[in-house]
Amino acid sequence: MIMVVDATPVRDGLADRDFAHQPEISDRSHGPGDARSTSSVSNVWQLATRMPVLSWLSSIVTVLAIWQIAAQLIVRRPSVFPGLTEIVGAGLALAGKGFGGQTLMSDVLASVARIGIGFALAVLLGVLIGFLMTVSRLFSRLIDPWLQFVRPIPPLAYIPLLIVWFGIGATPKILTIVIGTIPVIILGTIGGAKAVPLDMVRAAQCLGASRTQVLRHVIFKAALPEIFTSMRTGIGIAWTYLVAAELIAARSGLGWLVQNAAQSLSVSTVLAAIVIIGALGYVMDTLIRIVENLLVPWKGKL
Repeated sequence: MIMVVDATPVRDGLADRDFAHQPEISDRSHGPGDARSTSSVSNVWQLATRMPVLSWLSSIVTVLAIWQIAAQLIVRRPSVFPGLTEIVGAGLALAGKGFGGQTLMSDVLASVARIGIGFALAVLLGVLIGFLMTVSRLFSRLIDPWLQFVRPIPPLAYIPLLIVWFGIGATPKILTIVIGTIPVIILGTIGGAKAVPLDMVRAAQCLGASRTQVLRHVIFKAALPEIFTSMRTGIGIAWTYLVAAELIAARSGLGWLVQNAAQSLSVSTVLAAIVIIGALGYVMDTLIRIVENLLVPWKGKL
């Protein structure tokens, strides 16, 4: 009797075994240490992705470590490039006794009040003007030439004139913030309003919505993401112009503090004030994002 043996299962089994052994051969070629290191890096990356606070802290720690190493091992001149201990000490001294006859809290409150008033005015006027330019061609033709004229001029150029008109109090600083920030808000509002799909507007009109209701419930809400984006850009611009205005002429504020500390050659105090300005700007940007998440929960989810 002749027995016929089917070789197909054997070939399949060999193929499976060969396929199963392929990773082992690859692992041996790279070495077990490489596999473990790759796995460790992957695990750290996944952990950092799942825990944003960890990546945030690691970034801060890395920058501070590089700064300290540069101060101690490369520059070695604390009067020019102070280390972290000198900067922290200067910050504690500012918090305790202030600088130049002013307390740190009074300088912080002065700057925060000026930027709060100036930025709020810029947002209110910018959003209003932006929507009026969107819905009215006549208004847009009247305002657009002046908007394009003001945009290229640095608001710092207005500071000497504003000081002559209003003195060195809070008014010229607030007006500088408004002049510098309002074009960003206007353009962001116009861009957000014009990006609203026409189908949404027609759908609201078909449902009986009036012109005011379409503007309020459709166009305004659809433009909110772009408005908040322009606000986040504007808050950085506002801080830039505020500090610059306080550097030129002021009796208080964080810009005034930086200027007086620089004249006294106290670099550690200058850096401590810069850290405070950056921290305040970060807090304000975070507050804008929190408000955006509350008012625009659908952003990024459509």
